[in-house]
Amino acid sequence: MIEFKPWPSIPRESPFNVTITEKIDGTNACIIVQDGDVVGVQSRKRFITPQDDNYGFAGWVSENKDELLKLGEGYHYGEWAGLGIQKNPLRLEHKEFFLFDTLRWNVDNPNRPKCCSVVPILFQGILEEDTVENLLRDLKEDETAIHEGVVVYYHAFRQRTKHTIISPNGKWRK
Repeated sequence: MIEFKPWPSIPRESPFNVTITEKIDGTNACIIVQDGDVVGVQSRKRFITPQDDNYGFAGWVSENKDELLKLGEGYHYGEWAGLGIQKNPLRLEHKEFFLFDTLRWNVDNPNRPKCCSVVPILFQGILEEDTVENLLRDLKEDETAIHEGVVVYYHAFRQRTKHTIISPNGKWRK
């Protein structure tokens, strides 16, 4: 017997409800909470510990464990950025963990750990043809910091795309 498998529905091009956040130049990080305890810390490619760390993130998690338990069960991804990490284009004077999940950890959420920030939201709403291009242009023209780009979160698909600022020579603007 064979199983009937219909062709999947293809989403229409628009309107897309999106949240666009700033892409922070740091290092990808994740805190894993299970059974009410921090059971793991990871970078993009490996598990890390205070003894085998990535820019001090695992050590920071260990020091802030009690507060970070407010994150609750699951894998909590973000960007570890600031002084001594990459080129620190936002000119942060210390290291900071920016959670990616803006829907869950928005500024109104009283349960967000005080030691965590959230990636800055630049736009929320229906994506227009030139929205991303305009945001990238505005970031490029901002002289207070050097910005890497934006991340577009498509609510309907639960997918993200990244868009970086490219200089005229084809390289990311440093």
